[in-house]
Amino acid sequence: MAELEVGAPAPEFELEGPDGPIRLSDYAGKALVLYFYPKDDTTGCTKEAIDFSSHLDAFAAAGAEILGVSKDSVASHAKFAAKHDLKVRLGSDPTGAVTEAYGAWVEKNMYGRKYMGIERSTFLIGRDGRIAALWRKVKVPGHAQAVLSAVQSL
Repeated sequence: MAELEVGAPAPEFELEGPDGPIRLSDYAGKALVLYFYPKDDTTGCTKEAIDFSSHLDAFAAAGAEILGVSKDSVASHAKFAAKHDLKVRLGSDPTGAVTEAYGAWVEKNMYGRKYMGIERSTFLIGRDGRIAALWRKVKVPGHAQAVLSAVQSL
């Protein structure tokens, strides 16, 4: 699978959402912050979702929407969002097809044990449907603000 790069067309996707399918085409003509995270209700993932939620108005003012993606179920996402009062939209990718299309399904290594998992990564998709910026191996502190700055400079 080829690595996505800035300027490349964003891969089309379809995710499971609470109100039916969520597709890239739903965001046509808008900027989209598409972020992949490992698991609902874990420390880093919760902090990241709260950070994006707290900046939601600023993202909207800059003409961007936010969509978080993990392999967790729609029901898990709903519970996660309710527990932490999240404002960002969450999409479920149970098969991992979208996660793989964006290159976020990677080999990880913890305490010498290798396994496959979601790499915390964010893609800024411009209004033209192309990758405008991307972040791999995201560190949560300050990330939402960095992405917001990139959106504001589109």
